[in-house]
Amino acid sequence: MRRRRHALFLLFFLPGIAMASWVTRTPDIRDRLEASTAQMGWILFGLSLGSMIGILLSGRFTSRYGTRPVIVTGSLAIIASLAVISAGVLLASVPLVTAGLAAFGAGIGAGDVAANVDATDVERATGVTTMPTLHGCFSLGTVVGACAGIAATAARLPVHWHLAAVTLISLAIFLYAARSVPAGTGVGTPGEAGEFGPRPAVWKDGRLLLIGAIVLAMALAEGAANDWLPLLMVDGHGLGTAAGSLVYAGFAAAMTAGRFGGAYFLGRFGRTTVIRASAVSGALGLLLVIFSDSALLAGAAVLLWGLGAALGFPVALSAAGESGPDETARVSLVAVIGYIAFLVGPPGLGFLGEHWGLRTAMLVVLAFVVSAVVLAPAVDTSSRRPSPGDLPVR
Repeated sequence: MRRRRHALFLLFFLPGIAMASWVTRTPDIRDRLEASTAQMGWILFGLSLGSMIGILLSGRFTSRYGTRPVIVTGSLAIIASLAVISAGVLLASVPLVTAGLAAFGAGIGAGDVAANVDATDVERATGVTTMPTLHGCFSLGTVVGACAGIAATAARLPVHWHLAAVTLISLAIFLYAARSVPAGTGVGTPGEAGEFGPRPAVWKDGRLLLIGAIVLAMALAEGAANDWLPLLMVDGHGLGTAAGSLVYAGFAAAMTAGRFGGAYFLGRFGRTTVIRASAVSGALGLLLVIFSDSALLAGAAVLLWGLGAALGFPVALSAAGESGPDETARVSLVAVIGYIAFLVGPPGLGFLGEHWGLRTAMLVVLAFVVSAVVLAPAVDTSSRRPSPGDLPVR
């Protein structure tokens, strides 16, 4: 079980490195492709579309084959996509970069659901809250990737060489970790998820849909930063490309701190209070980024944004898995709702940013985060657990 947990840590860490490596170089990639803000929105739409396809298929394949083959396939798709994006940047090919991002999104979308189902099974087997720490490993990967991206940007290392190096590092991590993921986890029976996905009853669970709405809001907050934060700081606050990447690294560090420290606060204050406080923190950070004309204050406010976005996704996924029977279908449903934010967010924010500026476009994200303050009680599933308090929090 220890090897299995460590393998999951690495498999969450891997897409974090990959994501940050792309994000920190978006200003350079935008210039290399000679793309406008709206065009970048559509390029990023490839990532979102791939994510949605991957996540829609993941629940079905996980229920049929288990988590291991889906995690393996998703991780390999991420690694291969980095090579494709690298080639697309080298050739200044918008279609190739978009296709690479679509494969990248499909890999993350497919692997994410399966990895979260596996993590929920580990939580149940060990009696230890693990999900925030696992998602913290993703955020730690974004910090490492962002720092490497800042160094590569400052050194003027060509993007294609940077991404090629990340491809090899990601492959090494995958080969080491994948062997410790067991087979058979998450396989459904005909009376549960069935061969072709979630039962209709899962879609009719009102509390589960509210949990999904929280994920939607928090995923939009996280995804908006992943997609746009360096460009937001460069175009909206006049920072240089290296400084814009540094601000994103601060966001990733705040996310990491929030997730690694999340178990303590969840154990002390409960899910509802933590999610409500997270939403308030995220909203305050966004307010300052949007309305402050001080680049220094806006850069500092990104830390509040990152802390606010840290726990929404992992806590809501844990709540979804505990909200009733058919764990795989429930986690899949909530993840699908969350990935709608990644699907609609990039082109939507890109369109608004093209016409009114990226700072103004972030008002949409702010409105969703504020809604999570009201919806926070939905993540308290203690009344549905057979033995409240049986799960000790570490």
